[in-house]
Amino acid sequence: MNNTSPAPLLKIEDLRVQFRRSGFVAKPIDVIKGVGLEVGKGETLGLVGESGSGKSTIGRAVMGLVRPVSGRILLDGRDITLLSRRQRRTVARDVQVVFQDPYSSLNPSLLVGDILAEPLIAQGKSRREAQATVAGLLDRVHLPEGSYRRLPREFSGGQRQRLAIARALAIGPRLIICDEPVSALDLVTQRKVLDLFVEIQENTGVGYLFISHDLAVVRAVSHRVVVL
Repeated sequence: MNNTSPAPLLKIEDLRVQFRRSGFVAKPIDVIKGVGLEVGKGETLGLVGESGSGKSTIGRAVMGLVRPVSGRILLDGRDITLLSRRQRRTVARDVQVVFQDPYSSLNPSLLVGDILAEPLIAQGKSRREAQATVAGLLDRVHLPEGSYRRLPREFSGGQRQRLAIARALAIGPRLIICDEPVSALDLVTQRKVLDLFVEIQENTGVGYLFISHDLAVVRAVSHRVVVL
């Protein structure tokens, strides 16, 4: 009988991130120090903490947007802590992000169809193949097919967050970093978007690192919760 537990999708070991303060003699300040956590395949790990606790910095470290001083970040056993920009592109297929403000991540001058097709074309699909996939993405996030002919500003905040989720899903990631994805939404819209996250996970098996300051939100979607 084999009692070996499956390897986690994401594993963070003793992570330390520092930010430099202004001034030539000012010492760097630890934003996070000694953090360790795991996200299993198809699991949602909630990461909750007050403003300034470093929770979003952890997500940014996983995405390669900040460089840790020490510690390791493993994606399915592969060390991705200090990848170069070129190497980081190979991780993009597996790790995507949904930010707090969807409008900032959606090019306001592009039609929705082009926004959703962009990551697919970057991964080598033809424009025709990408456009065929866009309809399925819109359906998955419960937006009408005709949405692809519209600009982001024509949608409500909740609808724009659905578009951001669709864009994150476009290339079939295994892990999505959700950084305060519903904090800018009203309570009714929050509930609908949280239900969508759960539905997508049940249908695709994607894992979430779900970052929020709101413990009630985190509890609504998470299998486990880490408090900073």
